[in-house]
Amino acid sequence: MHILIRGTNDVGSAVAHYLFAAGHAVILHEKAQPITARRGMSYVDAVFDGRAILEGITAERADDNLCLPQALAEHKIIPVSLADISTLIEILHPHILIDAQMRKHHQPEIQRGLAPLTIGLGPNFVAGETVDVAIETGWGESLGRIIWRGATSPLSGEPREIDGHARDRYVYAPVGGIFRTTHQIGDKVEKDEEIARIDSSPLLAPIPGTLRGLTRDGVSVFPKTKVIEVDPRITGAQVFGIGERPARIAQAVLEAIKIKVK
Repeated sequence: MHILIRGTNDVGSAVAHYLFAAGHAVILHEKAQPITARRGMSYVDAVFDGRAILEGITAERADDNLCLPQALAEHKIIPVSLADISTLIEILHPHILIDAQMRKHHQPEIQRGLAPLTIGLGPNFVAGETVDVAIETGWGESLGRIIWRGATSPLSGEPREIDGHARDRYVYAPVGGIFRTTHQIGDKVEKDEEIARIDSSPLLAPIPGTLRGLTRDGVSVFPKTKVIEVDPRITGAQVFGIGERPARIAQAVLEAIKIKVK
């Protein structure tokens, strides 16, 4: 059973990891220059480096689409494809399509019919209309709730607080342009330290702490794109591995598949 997951962010990567570990044939789809910042908690760097490891499971960029069926059958790694999504669907004929792109501010296209089972993660999906099944992804009591009919909750609220810091942990691109940085995920930073630049615009650390999110150097970003995240904890910061929220979403996806595919 081929499962195609759209998005190599921390949520899409956690879903891929859990499904692969459960024995499913999984492939990730991504665009050529993803802006994902939580690179230590995802497979996104496979797009740039050809390979990435997340909690013991490896993903590798697949440059030859014709080799994808064999890679899925061998079940040694998770392929990451940059091919056009329609081409990928035509090649693989996936049994399950999961949209984990987390397009919070955009209305996703209708994906029902692209695979026998389609699952949408996050805001703006409507189970029974845009996808077959939808899953809540926001922090709170509804996190991981499986929706069989109807819409997911609209985007609302603040990010989860860590040591008294919520949205102030993030830096958003003030302008569009090429993101440049010499910093690395896991670096310790001081408040107002220059972390990156977009063309001539400096981007400063909003608080002291540990770099948890950092868009890849050289990527073109749009205004208001989330490009930097600082974990306020100097020790004990989680910057690598699967986080609690992505894990709970991944568990919900597994449960939905178990129920729907018998």
